Amino acid sequence: MAIPSASIRPSRAGSSAGPSDVARRVTQRVTNVAHVLHDGLVDMLYALLPVLAEAFGLSYSQVGLVRAANRTAAAALQLPAALVSERVGARSMLAAGTLLAGGALVALGLAESFVGILVCCVLLGAGGAVQHPLSSALLTEAFTGDGRRRALGVYNAFGDVGKFGFLGIAVAAVGLGIGWRLPVLGFALAALVVGLWLGRALHAVGIGDPPPARGGSGPKVAWRQSWGMRSGRGVAALTAIAALDSSTRTGFLTFVAFALIEKGVDTGWAGSAVLVALLGGMAGKYACGLLAERVGVVRTIAITEIWTALGILAVVALPALPAYAVLPLLGVALNGTSSVIYGTVGELIEDGRHARAYGAIYTLGSVCGIVAPLVYGASADLVGLSTTLVVVAGVVLVTLPLLPTLARALATAR
Repeated sequence: MAIPSASIRPSRAGSSAGPSDVARRVTQRVTNVAHVLHDGLVDMLYALLPVLAEAFGLSYSQVGLVRAANRTAAAALQLPAALVSERVGARSMLAAGTLLAGGALVALGLAESFVGILVCCVLLGAGGAVQHPLSSALLTEAFTGDGRRRALGVYNAFGDVGKFGFLGIAVAAVGLGIGWRLPVLGFALAALVVGLWLGRALHAVGIGDPPPARGGSGPKVAWRQSWGMRSGRGVAALTAIAALDSSTRTGFLTFVAFALIEKGVDTGWAGSAVLVALLGGMAGKYACGLLAERVGVVRTIAITEIWTALGILAVVALPALPAYAVLPLLGVALNGTSSVIYGTVGELIEDGRHARAYGAIYTLGSVCGIVAPLVYGASADLVGLSTTLVVVAGVVLVTLPLLPTLARALATAR
């Protein structure tokens, strides 16, 4: 029995074939802005934490606890938010999460103690938890066929725009002596305005409506059916690829600056290595989505993962300057694979269950982002950083044996 859509419905102006072109454009615009905002709010904390530590006399442990609490709330609540959206609609959940983030920032701008800062950052993470799974689900169901990966690629690239923009604003405000409270309140105002706007914009085109009411509880179905899986093996293969890709990305970006320091690069310049790689990644998120539309999902993942492995090995083997020059090219594949992975979810999951699928896969990515640096850090202490990065390059190639299973699943689903 087909599972009715729970997160997105055809535009009122559209036909039964799906959302209209206007609805698709609005969905793309809204999700892009939401991604800019929420990813920007996550990364602006990097600039604010040192200032907060100085203003409130925080220890390193307290700083770490604030950051960990923020990220943990964002990671842990993604799947619950996606499941709730199947009952109340993606539009309401996305707007509510954005407004919660805005409210948390208002409170943060007025905070006077460590406990207040901690609670506000937890609420900020909780508000941000809705964005990735629900925005991805809205795009997946608004766009079909080849346009889906392009839409998700554009959406992913806008997240990096938010990271650079909000972090830059926070750094500039602190550097110019404006302080931290005014920019925080400015970010809060932006979040509140966006939360109200996106709800109205999606409502105007009938996107993200609550699902139709169901009569009775209905027959019980297997968990695989309840998740709308078209292919259990395909979903397992895609999930494993996503976990390996995320672990590689976070592991490498955590330690690339240290690798350059070992090559004699000044600490200040080495710290910009991540920024340089992310600049390439911004382009890669869009370009790899387009590549998948031309040569196919499986071939694109194979190309980007091999590209990633070779790029990491080049950074390890080359002298400092050539290694630094490789980083933006490596970033294209290192970050770009995610657009291909997320764009494939819609082919393996039935309509109406995309939000929970994205909630699960984003949560997995967050967990990998926490675990991978710990594992690779311990490895670097034991066998050295260069050897560890070679291992990182090898681990990403484990995705290749999973691709035939994914290919068969996609062929069956289509």
